[in-house]
Amino acid sequence: MAARGGLTVKDLQRQQFANRVPAGDLAAADVARACAALPQGAAKSTDGRVVDVRKACEVIKSWDRTMNTDSRGALLYDRFWRALISKVPNAQLWKVPFTPTDPVRTPHTLNTVTPGFTTALADAVTDLTTAGIPLDARLGDHQFVVRNGKHLPIHGGTESLGVWNKIDPQWNAPAGGYTEVSQGSSHIQAVGWDKTPCPKARTLLTYSQSSNPNSPHYSDQTRLYANKRWVTSRFCEKDIRSAPGLRVVKVRQD
Repeated sequence: MAARGGLTVKDLQRQQFANRVPAGDLAAADVARACAALPQGAAKSTDGRVVDVRKACEVIKSWDRTMNTDSRGALLYDRFWRALISKVPNAQLWKVPFTPTDPVRTPHTLNTVTPGFTTALADAVTDLTTAGIPLDARLGDHQFVVRNGKHLPIHGGTESLGVWNKIDPQWNAPAGGYTEVSQGSSHIQAVGWDKTPCPKARTLLTYSQSSNPNSPHYSDQTRLYANKRWVTSRFCEKDIRSAPGLRVVKVRQD
């Protein structure tokens, strides 16, 4: 970015919807290796049951480290990471913890010898199997909102994974996994200026502007969000005049 002269609105847009998982970039390879090394691929869950996690090892190894809707392994890793950080104190999570004197290269090397590690693996596998979800299920098949009876797959993830694009549904295994997304990214904007006096702005209201199911604005921006598309916001008169579908209503007092 420095070489080409600075940050652009397109850079901001790409960053918002990149859906990279820093907790995956930092630890997924460690997780896959330690998982594959478990004797007979077995791990004990919180309730003491022995769980076969061999398939989970392969899924995590192959995962693309994103929370995109077509990502296979994202849902499994999400459940694993939530379980792990609930069981292992932050001070014990990494072999090399974060230090302010080396903020770019720390933390690193997940501490996979803590008892909570194998328990978290077993619990994550149990979560998905209890909900009837394959371990390599696509994220978008199980992270969604419903608009007029139609499921819209939703990308993004929880901040505990380090995901910029925050999405945080609630888990309910007997109901089939995550419930409809109700929390997370809401108003999003990417705004900047080029060589003209008019701002260049892209915006989204992820849950759309109307709560009326009969309104055309009940799901329009939610569909845009699901497809990683944006609304072009127009400020200058010439831009407003050239907007597709512009409708002008003149009001006067008799």
